[in-house]
Amino acid sequence: MARKPKALLEELSYPGPHDVLRGNLALVGTPGMVFAPREGLNLPAVAFGHGWLQPVHRYRGLLRHLASWGIVTAAPATQLGPFPSHRIFAANLRDSLDAVAKVRLGQNGISVDPARLGLAGHSTGAGSAVLAAAAERAPEVRAVATIAPAQTVPSASEAAKGLRMPSLHLAAENDLVAPPTGHAKAIAHAWGGPVRLRTIEKSTHLSVTEGFHWTQLLMQGKPHHGTRRLVYALLTAFFLTHLAGKKEYQPLLENDVKRAPIDFEREGADVR
Repeated sequence: MARKPKALLEELSYPGPHDVLRGNLALVGTPGMVFAPREGLNLPAVAFGHGWLQPVHRYRGLLRHLASWGIVTAAPATQLGPFPSHRIFAANLRDSLDAVAKVRLGQNGISVDPARLGLAGHSTGAGSAVLAAAAERAPEVRAVATIAPAQTVPSASEAAKGLRMPSLHLAAENDLVAPPTGHAKAIAHAWGGPVRLRTIEKSTHLSVTEGFHWTQLLMQGKPHHGTRRLVYALLTAFFLTHLAGKKEYQPLLENDVKRAPIDFEREGADVR
C-alpha cells in the first residue's frame, strides 16, 4: 500500500540512514564543498548552485541532508561577487558534477554513477543550474530542481525550453528579489519536459538559507526553519525518485502538501 504524502514528508524531513562525510571540492579542481555518504558505490550525485552573494556554507544543512539519504552533493564556491557570470557558474556546476562522477571519494572509495546525475540551486544559482543542464557537452543530467529561482543572463527560461528531464521548481510566495511570476513560473512554464511548480507559502527569497549573513541587511528575507524542512523533504523525494529509482516517494511529489501546493504541472514533453 502506498504511503500517504504527509507520512513521506515527515520521514524525509529528518536526516536519512547514512553517516555523512564532508570534503573539499578543491581537491578535484574547484573551490567548494562536497558531502557524501560514508560508503556506497554507484551513488547518485547532485551539483548545487548557491544564490547571489550567498556563501556555500549557508546551504550546509541541505547538502548534508541529501547526503544522509545517499546522494553525493557538490557545491562550487565560485562567482560570489556582486556581478557574477551565470554562464561561467553554469560551467563550474558542470565541472563539479563531472569531477565527482569520475573521482573516487573518501577513504572507502565512494563512487558516483555517471548515469544518475542531477542539478539544483537557489536564486541565480538555480538559474545557472538550468543553464548547466542545457549546455552542450554537459554531463547527462537526469533531473533538475530549483529553489526561489532567479532569471540569468543568458535567460534560464529560454534554456528551459530545450530541456526534457523531470524538473521541480519551488517558488517563495513572498519573494521580492525574484518574484515567482517572472522567475519560477516563467522557468516552469517554459520547461520542455515533465515539470512541477510549487509555491511555498509564507516564505521569502532567503528562507532556504541558514545562519546570519550581511546580505540580510540589504536583501529581503531571512532563514526560516519551516521552509527549510519543506525544501529538504521535497528535494530529497525528487532526487530519490528520479536519480535513485525509489518510486515509493513519488506520492509526495504528486500531491499537495501543507504550505506547498502544486501550482502547475505537466507530464511528458511539451509539444511546440
